[in-house]
Amino acid sequence: MSLKIRLTRGGTKKRPFYSIVVADSRSPRDGRFIEKVGTYNPMLDRGHAERVVLKSERIQHWLKVGAQPSERVQRFLGDAGLGPKPAIRETPKKSTPRAKAQERAKSAAAASEAAAGESAPAQG
Repeated sequence: MSLKIRLTRGGTKKRPFYSIVVADSRSPRDGRFIEKVGTYNPMLDRGHAERVVLKSERIQHWLKVGAQPSERVQRFLGDAGLGPKPAIRETPKKSTPRAKAQERAKSAAAASEAAAGESAPAQG
């Protein structure tokens, strides 16, 4: 049985509230869990004390047993000093323009530089 420390969503529409739980990785997101080990309220300010509440003893126990935290929970644990913080992922390759669009942008930039270079000496 592979264990995960992950978030389960609660709250109402447009007012999320998450519980941090230890659950079997095959169980549904908001379904059965083994133990509730904390809460996360994204509606509170970042500096608020009750934004992320963790039961550190129980989390350390489950990590020793072999539970794997999700990426978001791992960030919370890193901030609390209970584990390493995950590396920030690079921007996805999908969001970069295609090769032809990049060529067009380079040629447009070169053309505008050339036009600016030619008009500047003529005025002076």
